Amino acid sequence: MKIKAVIVEDSRLARNELKELIKKHEEIELVGEAENVDNGFELIQNTIPDLLFLDINMPEKDGFELLEMLDEVPITIFTTAFDEYAIKSFEYNALDYLLKPVSEKRFAMAMDKVKAKLEGRGEDKVAETKKLSESSQIFIKDGEACWLVKIGDIALFEIVGNYTRVFFEDKKPLLYKSLNQVEEKLPEASFFRANRQQIVNTNFIENVVPWFNGKLKLTLKNGEEVEVSRRQSYIFKDKMSL
Repeated sequence: MKIKAVIVEDSRLARNELKELIKKHEEIELVGEAENVDNGFELIQNTIPDLLFLDINMPEKDGFELLEMLDEVPITIFTTAFDEYAIKSFEYNALDYLLKPVSEKRFAMAMDKVKAKLEGRGEDKVAETKKLSESSQIFIKDGEACWLVKIGDIALFEIVGNYTRVFFEDKKPLLYKSLNQVEEKLPEASFFRANRQQIVNTNFIENVVPWFNGKLKLTLKNGEEVEVSRRQSYIFKDKMSL
């Protein structure tokens, strides 16, 4: 069993110590390392590792914030010099919590847990890739506000930088996921990619009018207007016709 791993840790010394421990376990393939949360997020998105060694105390953003940014979270082992975060780490479903400096014996025990977890993960992986239905609920947290929202109640998804804005009722919170990640999970029967920036719930379309250069313009029940790209307009007409 080959286990793809990444390290997100701001201390070069701590990263080197982890790499020495990893070398003693041939089943672990280190595919990258990062010294802060933003670089770590990009590294994880690019490499899709099985295992994440994650420091908690880092400048600007901490390890907990990185986990909240991820759509698919690898098996996570926290590595830290402080023990006061132990309880909180398990609230984030961390598999283990290693105090620095990490001994070879303690590291080996953590790797046994990782292998046991991966061996029983096959069915979970299948479940994770399933599409959501209109009755599925998603949890959204934006600042101090939280919502549990039915997919079918969402009228529109829209790119805002690295975030996706979610339109439901009179709310417009931000979700730290790309629009492509969101689209992969949505039910195709009711959601349509209108352009590179927006996905609409076709059940919320109130009006459709021809627009410039073969495009269409949609007006949604919440008053939002969406311009459908020319290419997607042809697909939309085909999708919505008898």
